[in-house]
Amino acid sequence: MKTEHILIIRFSTIGDVAMTVPVVDSLARQYPDVRITMLSRPSARPFFEYMPQNVGFMEADLKNEYYGVKGMNALYRRLTAKNFTAVADFHSVLRSDYLRMRFNIDRFRVEHVDKHKALRRLLVSQADKRLIQLPAAFDCYADVLARLGYPVRMDFRSVFPPEGGDISRLPAGFNTPKACGETWIGVAPFAAYAGKTYPLPLMEEVIRRVIGRHPGCRLFLFGGGDTETAALNEWSMKFDRCVNATAQLGGIGSELILMSRLDVMISMDSAAMHMASIAGTPVVSVWGATHPCAGFMGWGQDPADAVQADVPCRPCSISGEKACLRGDCLCIRSIPPEEIAARVEIVLRRGRASAR
Repeated sequence: MKTEHILIIRFSTIGDVAMTVPVVDSLARQYPDVRITMLSRPSARPFFEYMPQNVGFMEADLKNEYYGVKGMNALYRRLTAKNFTAVADFHSVLRSDYLRMRFNIDRFRVEHVDKHKALRRLLVSQADKRLIQLPAAFDCYADVLARLGYPVRMDFRSVFPPEGGDISRLPAGFNTPKACGETWIGVAPFAAYAGKTYPLPLMEEVIRRVIGRHPGCRLFLFGGGDTETAALNEWSMKFDRCVNATAQLGGIGSELILMSRLDVMISMDSAAMHMASIAGTPVVSVWGATHPCAGFMGWGQDPADAVQADVPCRPCSISGEKACLRGDCLCIRSIPPEEIAARVEIVLRRGRASAR
């Protein structure tokens, strides 16, 4: 009898791929005799390093090796050699649609994610907006597996054990255990779009307030790119308690380990929110042009920890890519720094209470 072997496809951004982790991990643990191969971009490999042994990762460089139709055909030939018995498309975009078409022609068992586009249109409509809660992305992925014959009970907690990742793998300055009573806080102030990015002067005020309340804390800053690095370096020089973690850690794998040791992460609706979530860390998330109702809240996060303003035009898009209709991004600019700092305090107190 042919060994059951599921191919799961999800390319897209790092944050989107991180959202597949709770589903894939739950699937692997509940079906230990089923082989699972995750097909994604090379940069996503660290997310699956701590998976059960029946999970494998297969990278696809879509910008070079597998670019265009010719590349997709080459990738398909490589995939068919793996003897898959079922294909789960968690992405449903042009590239995965093409692969799915090829699998369907060759009579594979194939299912794809339902993006609930009609409900999304109502959520972002300006003329007939309906602020309704869409199914979470995790539930949409689990539905794909159920239709393939693999219903999943979502019982994921973290990619790491309860104590967190192995900090001995981190470079000097990050590999020393947290001192007794010391508070570690992450700050990821950037997102892909302006409508999802809290203004830096306001975030600086958040940092100032947090340090004022916790003068002995350590703040780890996350963000890449030249502009982001310059801003994080400036804060590192301005505040003794801040360090640009991304500049020194050298990759997503190390960032995940450090995130697992934080007491709280402050993040936008961004990849950092999802990375901290799968590392088992509570997140105070700041939302502007997008909205948790779209189904992209971080795994296991408390909806009360999502800080957002009540602006009638939001959400204006699902991912935040559209230009602001008002031209001033009021949805995120109008959030007071004190509100974010106060929510951080609530999360820290909640964590201390649960540790007793």
